Amino acid sequence: MKRAVDANLNRASEALRVLEEIARFLLDDESLSQQLKDMRHAVNSRQEADYDSLLAARDTQGDVGISLANPDSRDGAAAIFKANIKRLQQSLRVLAEYTGETVFEDLRYKAYTLEKIIWERLAAPQLGNLYLVTNSDAFENEDEFLDAVAAALSGGVKVVQLREKTAPAKKIIELGRKVKQLCAEFGAVFIVNDRVDIACVLEADGVHLGQDDMSVEDARKILPQGAIVGVSTHAPEQAQKAVADGADYIGTGPVFTTPTKPGRASVGLDYIKWSAQNIDIPAFAIGGIDLDNVEQVLDAGAKRVAVVRAVINAKDPAKAAQTFINQIKSNS
Repeated sequence: MKRAVDANLNRASEALRVLEEIARFLLDDESLSQQLKDMRHAVNSRQEADYDSLLAARDTQGDVGISLANPDSRDGAAAIFKANIKRLQQSLRVLAEYTGETVFEDLRYKAYTLEKIIWERLAAPQLGNLYLVTNSDAFENEDEFLDAVAAALSGGVKVVQLREKTAPAKKIIELGRKVKQLCAEFGAVFIVNDRVDIACVLEADGVHLGQDDMSVEDARKILPQGAIVGVSTHAPEQAQKAVADGADYIGTGPVFTTPTKPGRASVGLDYIKWSAQNIDIPAFAIGGIDLDNVEQVLDAGAKRVAVVRAVINAKDPAKAAQTFINQIKSNS
């Protein structure tokens, strides 16, 4: 019996560590990460309480159930999650049966609850940490623009927002179909700025709304179920309202003065610090951010950055995107 308890305590702790890292590094969810960490500590404390006898009962070399064959590879985070959540639940069931301790039953039912929450998060499109807003007006022709978008995607951009403020609807739709195709080829999320109607026509992944656009609630009445809705915010009260309204992410800015937002004063780094401490949905710092000042933004607490000219108008958009991503990761 001791060997079974020892093996399943180890198995549960290892599974929880994998799940915790998914919540921490992939979902960037502090609450989920902490819940899994607390569960791991509960398992480990039981292990520590009986450490000597469990260790004495261990017989790794003589265990007929141990296989040294190479483990099956997992295709992506979703497969890793499914394998480890099931491993955790099964281990907790064995521990509950062998020890009769209610703590393991409580942990098992909590694992069932977290499985649903985390799976829904993993199944949703991943926003990554670098968000590209397009600026086709800066290019001589459409082919140059599309080449720049493709290069940025190849450099690791995970979200592209089609932002065409002055173009007629027909032009936006024509261009949007091409940008959407590029996003599909690179596995990136495709967002349309402002125009909920065009987002529906293009079957985009979602829409980004400004403070003067329709509400999140009204947009969801039009968009298909599961569509992403992002909101531009410039102050704490706007961020809080966006969260309360059910936005999937927010933009926080403009951090610095930028020609893409003429007439709008920059919000500076204080708002970035506030959002990092108070907002629990993805927040993309945006506005005048480039490779020369991005460290200031990251030091203020930003984990995600949205850019326009610094990537799409760069001499080498792929390299610029890669550099941004590396800086973000090194600061996280």
